[in-house]
Amino acid sequence: MKGKPLGQVFIMPDIHAYLEEILNTMNDGLMVVGPDGTVLLVNEALCRLTGYGRKELLGKSCTLFNCDSCEGERLGSGGKWCSLFVSGSMRNKRCLIMRKDGGYLHAVKNASVLRDERNRVIGAVETITDISELDRKEEQIVRLSRLLESEKGFHGIIGASPAMQRAFDITEKAAQSDAPVIIYGESGTGKELFTRAIHDLGPHRDGPYIQVNCAALNESLLESELFGHVKGAFTGATGHREGRFEAADGGDLFLDEIGDVPLSIQVKLLRVLENKQVERVGDHRPIPVDVRIITATNRDLPRMVREGSFRKDFFFRINVIPIHLPPLRERMEDLPLLVDAFLSRHRKKGKRIQGLSPQAMAHFMAYAWPGNVRELKSALEYACVLAGEGEIRPEHLPPHILRPSTPTAAPNAVPASPGATVAPSPAPRHMYPRDQRQELIDVLRQTGGNQSEAARILGVSRVTIWNRMKRYNIDLKKVIAS
Repeated sequence: MKGKPLGQVFIMPDIHAYLEEILNTMNDGLMVVGPDGTVLLVNEALCRLTGYGRKELLGKSCTLFNCDSCEGERLGSGGKWCSLFVSGSMRNKRCLIMRKDGGYLHAVKNASVLRDERNRVIGAVETITDISELDRKEEQIVRLSRLLESEKGFHGIIGASPAMQRAFDITEKAAQSDAPVIIYGESGTGKELFTRAIHDLGPHRDGPYIQVNCAALNESLLESELFGHVKGAFTGATGHREGRFEAADGGDLFLDEIGDVPLSIQVKLLRVLENKQVERVGDHRPIPVDVRIITATNRDLPRMVREGSFRKDFFFRINVIPIHLPPLRERMEDLPLLVDAFLSRHRKKGKRIQGLSPQAMAHFMAYAWPGNVRELKSALEYACVLAGEGEIRPEHLPPHILRPSTPTAAPNAVPASPGATVAPSPAPRHMYPRDQRQELIDVLRQTGGNQSEAARILGVSRVTIWNRMKRYNIDLKKVIAS
């Protein structure tokens, strides 16, 4: 394209002849609409981003895109087609634009009114920038940060007991499958940590990880949260909302407290699991989703099925790969490891805590921990505040831990895993420290110092025997010699 110089003036050829080529070089979508919202001009990028052909757009209303920000603008336009024609411009407005296939395009919109030489409004020009990749990058950053922050253990989960090792083994194998996984465990046993481990180990590790607490929302809000909605679907729906299933497309969706989901939502979830499609509230178009479902509960679902408060067909659909997490009172050999891990975190924050005194540890070992690992963590935070520095002693512990306790099952105790052996009576683990120490000495003498045989007799693991010997300062050579 060459112009002709005339003295000091450079005369350009008619730029309008090249307008279409210029607009089609843009990576962002561009659209020109008339004062009534009729689409007058689009570039190739807009067609690529929305899935519509040029002929499908020209002459049609811009409401075809169902942009939630535009619809919000029209609500307060004072009789105008769009308040853009009142304000004159729109800058860096994040919005959701509905593509031809029904999916949402995450975008940033900039718009400006066009006026003629007499300052009359003749239309508006809008640019659409796709930020879907930016959202995916943000999700990857969150995922990588989670991996970097994980501590020792199985993906940040600490446990050397046989029960936890079994749970780790099942988790690794379950992660390689796309089948639904359900995690049973009392409150505070670490169900969310296991879910994240499944995601990080599974084939969808590079996809999104989305979670929903089903007990935190009422029925209508939960439906909208899971499946999304379109504007006007119900009172207060002033814009489009992408559901968690769509957000988790290509990744994993964690439905926590699945036992609290209403029966009506269970029916819709069952349909999604069967058909791999969702329908937004207020819309009838099915949207395909590729999502791996992971659920968790502290409820006894088989009992709920028998009572009719949980659908049998839905239960069988989500109970494909069950993972049972033991309560802390059934894996007390892990307690010293957990204490060391939590205190290590406090030391990293500047706390000069040396550890638990033998007397404080004995109280910890004698307590039933109905709140499991979450309660243990809270108790240590309390003790660190009171101790300030040095060694944590009994007077620094929460008062309720100093009182003798007996283990009790949780109100909604989950069923034991199929085929699991019944755990031995936990009474020896909660007896007074002096009796426990003497019991261990007697058994070690009986077995001639064979720690594996002692563990079998006491119904605990070999690691527990080693931990107790360390905790009670038991010298194996002296025990055998005496």
